[in-house]
Amino acid sequence: MADALHTPTDTRLDAALAAVEDRLNALGEALRERDSVAIEQQADALHRTLTAAVDQFAQAAKRGPVSPALRQRLARTGGLVAAQRESLSRATAALDRAMDVLLPRDAASVYSPFGNAERPARSGSIQA
Repeated sequence: MADALHTPTDTRLDAALAAVEDRLNALGEALRERDSVAIEQQADALHRTLTAAVDQFAQAAKRGPVSPALRQRLARTGGLVAAQRESLSRATAALDRAMDVLLPRDAASVYSPFGNAERPARSGSIQA
């Protein structure tokens, strides 16, 4: 991939994309291992790395066009980010379902929070 790079800007963008790809791989590994601490750490690192990469691409776009190879790589990396987001969403939904089974919430009330016997006390007013 280094052969296709033409400018220092392309080199910086390549490094930014490589960092994002590394964080995505690390997050994927943490998800596979179901290591909640590592997932949190890698998600935070990915967020910071994505922010830096987006900033670099925005600055590069102001100076001129980005090479087609980097645009394709950015699109592919964007797809990987979307796939990880979907994976995290599914994992979160599965965790929520498991928590609902293990720790059921209170039964839903038929009445609004103030429409049943648990009305808050109102000072200075007469209640029927």
